[in-house]
Amino acid sequence: MSALERRDVEADTDTAGDVAGRPGPRAVADDTKGSVLDPAHRALSIGIVSVVLLIAFEATAVGTAMPVAARELNGVSLYAFAFSAYFTTSLFAMVLAGQWSDRRGPLAPLTAGISAFAAGLLLSGTAGAMWLFILGRAVQGLGGGLVIVALYVIVGRAYAEHLRPAIMAAFAASWVVPSVVGPLAAGTVTEHLGWRWVFVGIPVLVVFPLALALPAIRRTASGPAEPDAPVAPWDRRRIRLALGLSAGAALLQYGGQELRWLSLLPAVAGAALLVPTARGLLPRGTWRAARGLPSVILLRGIAAGAFIAAESFVPLMLVTQRGLSPTLAGLSLALGGLTWALGSWIQARPWTEPYRERLVVLGMVLVALAIAVAPSVLITAVPVWVVAAAWGVGCLGMGAVISSTSVLLMKLSAPAEVGANSAALQISDGLSNVLLLAAGGAAFAALGGGAVGHAVGSHASTGSHPAAFAAVFLPMAAVAAVGAWVATRLHGAPGRV
Repeated sequence: MSALERRDVEADTDTAGDVAGRPGPRAVADDTKGSVLDPAHRALSIGIVSVVLLIAFEATAVGTAMPVAARELNGVSLYAFAFSAYFTTSLFAMVLAGQWSDRRGPLAPLTAGISAFAAGLLLSGTAGAMWLFILGRAVQGLGGGLVIVALYVIVGRAYAEHLRPAIMAAFAASWVVPSVVGPLAAGTVTEHLGWRWVFVGIPVLVVFPLALALPAIRRTASGPAEPDAPVAPWDRRRIRLALGLSAGAALLQYGGQELRWLSLLPAVAGAALLVPTARGLLPRGTWRAARGLPSVILLRGIAAGAFIAAESFVPLMLVTQRGLSPTLAGLSLALGGLTWALGSWIQARPWTEPYRERLVVLGMVLVALAIAVAPSVLITAVPVWVVAAAWGVGCLGMGAVISSTSVLLMKLSAPAEVGANSAALQISDGLSNVLLLAAGGAAFAALGGGAVGHAVGSHASTGSHPAAFAAVFLPMAAVAAVGAWVATRLHGAPGRV
């Protein structure tokens, strides 16, 4: 689930020139006038925000229909791979989209991505066996990876710097309605029409945003960032690294499915692939939080990974430990969609610009506090609404942090490098998700979390293991606290992948 933020920071005295944040040759003039809905931007803004809206609805709706699909296809044992297939192929597609966009412009990868996304949905929705369903999810992941990077490049090229926080806030707001309506709508469709309609119905909705956005993209953001410069050749080394990264992530997820000695083999092999490939795909200095772009990319991974890993266990904790129904447990997170959009809106206000770094630090502090407070409901005297309130505060911080990292990335990237750097940002996001989810899941299972599943649908005391939940939330809160320190290092010289 992605949301986004960004903005201006003054350069340090050692900043290497003013190459960052400039719009591409076809971008609008970087003045202080206009808005994302003025005549020059209206069709493009509505079109690309509609694309994000459809992706958000798909992400929330498909998760609701997935258990029914796996059961009907006799593939419950392969359930996790329906998610990991999407993730692993999207990692490769992100790198491909970065090079493709920088060489030829974002129009082709966006069109190809939406087409693959729709094709994957149709393949999954018509699958007669679980392996075909998983293949459809893999095709969908290719499309999703192409689309997200292409959208970032479009924003970097077609919008002047002062307009980018507003369009990123609109991206974040696009998740609000789907996060509330998506699961309910998908549940109704699944119950009355069947799970397949959740998959095959969405591709039809792609036609409108494409028809609206493509002419505007062709006019404002097509072609290379520097038309007069020679087109750089494909970087085959980075493509090989991307393949290795995807394979490593797949092996790590496969090895983390069960706590068996044999599962250590694919897990170790996956880690052996991930370490060198990630180092090769992320900017130099990322792992040591070097100032500027490397810290922006590292922070994105820390924030997204810690928050998503913790959020994945909130509904399960409420169902098994406090006896809530799955519907009520899911609704406890609904407030987060609103506050996430609010945080993104706040960072887009002009008066926050001089204080962007402080805003990001505050946002990470709020995220760390929310994750730390959530497991307090393991104490029966603590009311369950505390989780909803804490998660609303955490999402407020995430709205400010995620959107700000997107803005800062564009500011700290030369026009011809926005695609590659956007891919690095998304890789950091996705890779941290799989690493922290795998770590959290292993800790959860090691402390008896596997028995928690038997308590679903019963009251809290049955088969419950509160320590298993604490082993997820408290380390993730510590990771988020480290992110607050990394957020103090965003002010610095531009970096390159």
